[in-house]
Amino acid sequence: MAMGVSLACFVIFVFYVSALSVQASFLYHGFNNSDLILRQGASVEASGLLRLTDSTQFVIGQAFNPNAHQMFDKSSEPVLDVSSFSTTFVFAIVPSSPGSPVGYGLAFVMAPSTTFPGAASEHYLGLFNSSSNGKASNHIFAVEFDTINGHDDPQNSKGNHVGINKNGMRSSASETAEYSYYGSDVKTEVYLDSGDPIQAWIDYSRHSKVVNVTIAPTNVDKPTEPLISYPINLNSVLKETMFVGFSASTGTETSFHYISGWSFAINEQAPALNVSQLPKPPKVDISPPSKFNPLLTVVVPILSAMTLMGIWFLASLFRRRLRDDSLEEWERDCPHRFGYNDLYKATKGFKDSELLGSGGFGSVYRGVLPFTGSEIAVKKITRNSTQGMREFAAEIESLGRLRHKNLVNLQGWCKKKNDLLLVYDYVSNGSLDSLLYHPKHNFVLNWEQRINILKGVAGGLLYLHEEWEQVVIHRDVKPSNVLIDVDMNARLSDFGLARLYDHDQVSHTTSVVGTIGYISPELARTGKASKTTDVFAYGVLILEVACGRRPLESDIFILVDWVMECHERGRILDAADPKLSAVYDMNEMEMVLQLGLLCSHYKPEARPSMRQVTRYLNGDDQIRSVHPPNYSQVTFQSSSGFTQFIPPSSQTSSASFISTSIDLSR
Repeated sequence: MAMGVSLACFVIFVFYVSALSVQASFLYHGFNNSDLILRQGASVEASGLLRLTDSTQFVIGQAFNPNAHQMFDKSSEPVLDVSSFSTTFVFAIVPSSPGSPVGYGLAFVMAPSTTFPGAASEHYLGLFNSSSNGKASNHIFAVEFDTINGHDDPQNSKGNHVGINKNGMRSSASETAEYSYYGSDVKTEVYLDSGDPIQAWIDYSRHSKVVNVTIAPTNVDKPTEPLISYPINLNSVLKETMFVGFSASTGTETSFHYISGWSFAINEQAPALNVSQLPKPPKVDISPPSKFNPLLTVVVPILSAMTLMGIWFLASLFRRRLRDDSLEEWERDCPHRFGYNDLYKATKGFKDSELLGSGGFGSVYRGVLPFTGSEIAVKKITRNSTQGMREFAAEIESLGRLRHKNLVNLQGWCKKKNDLLLVYDYVSNGSLDSLLYHPKHNFVLNWEQRINILKGVAGGLLYLHEEWEQVVIHRDVKPSNVLIDVDMNARLSDFGLARLYDHDQVSHTTSVVGTIGYISPELARTGKASKTTDVFAYGVLILEVACGRRPLESDIFILVDWVMECHERGRILDAADPKLSAVYDMNEMEMVLQLGLLCSHYKPEARPSMRQVTRYLNGDDQIRSVHPPNYSQVTFQSSSGFTQFIPPSSQTSSASFISTSIDLSR
């Protein structure tokens, strides 16, 4: 009898232990009839979508697979290692209303429990609070998909990054949400708050102790290059049994956080998701169901009577405004349209104190959006620009769809009567021109920063020339159109002069648009812009960055010719910016100066493509020898109206050279 009881206890014990590791892999295509543990604001909609949060402020939503998973590999004794694991899921972050700020993001979570007592919303994503954040006793591993920056900062700002976290909200590794393929220099940004479904892959190897995180839109195959590949030993982070799931939260900013499919596996690849079988996230503005209040049956009739005339008056004003701001055909498929009053308030009425700069096609103002507090740059097209509307339309059509880390993103636009405005990301460090020639507090760009800026501009031009669906000719590449962000990365701006044409077609542009000193000889002669004319201007910019001198400093100084003279004498390093105090890699400096000469060659066919330029800058190819041209690279317009070329030997000129934008019709 005693033996029978002991045998029964043993069987129960074995069953209990095995239950901890049951379902070492699982697959959800939608979540109808699933056995998920749902916490707080999480729910499963009729379509099968798992909704973690809605538009309610300061809410937390969590969902976990109900099984505790055995995470340590017993075969690795005497030292127990965390087992390899793999997961993939499809998520979407949908704004609560079109154009509204989105918050705060979601995270894939591995935790010893499915409850998190005292956890806060907002940046803590329902996992920690100010007291527990960062404590090793949490034993929580998370990969966050964050739409708002500002943890540990006094002010929130728009974010778009993926981070690997252990035991707290400070990421051990973090990258802007984007994807790329092995061997490619081009990275495509993925906007987490777009409302579109995005697939994520997270893989951990117990052998290499590396976590790989990869993301991409669901209409793109899994990229061959992970977004984050981070060495981390999870042995001290995870416990023997862990729950896996998701957590999301909102704050003053809200959004709908959805999961449409999910798979997970230990010691093997997670089962693949069939994206076509997954429920689709909603594309329309969604509001939470209202709750009935008996008081409304009394209040509503009274308020209706009191406000009837006010509503009629406001409706009349609204109809009049619609007539004034009726959309034209080219406006219908454009990015988010801002309200004029919001931009007027953001820029303090376009005060001179908020003016960042002015150019041939308008003035740029700094602004702070009243409803988010985020900083923006507003470009106001001047009324006296004869081609203002056409250039405005060109910017809307190009910038509204272009997305690259080395381009200034267009957030939105506004048109009110003759006032044309574009809303860009605000780039805090200003232009490359100001950093080179008008630095604050005697700041000097070091060589590492300069080479990084040159690579960034090259990456942006490569995207415009070859990586987007159409070729985009910038036509005004110069330091004042290169903005430098807080991380000292270059972002190419001002596409008001851009001309688009399909790949493999010849550009038929016939007017000279650009800045003296950056216009190639063939552009001045024919008025036809091309990729090679952009390369020419980029070559001049290279020499400016390396030498610290403008392309034209007087009637007799031409930067390209001067660098070529140094090169011919075998002393090309004499052209290096003296402010660098010779603190640079000499081989790299020599390569950059030669590349500037090659890009600004007077023969278009001798110039490299931007793809070849990036290979030179990255050290993948060795630059070929540069031979002196027959004529100076600089052109100008004579009083007779004919384009003149200056021989290198000329020491005087009847033209006065200044760096200004021009638009000369043929």
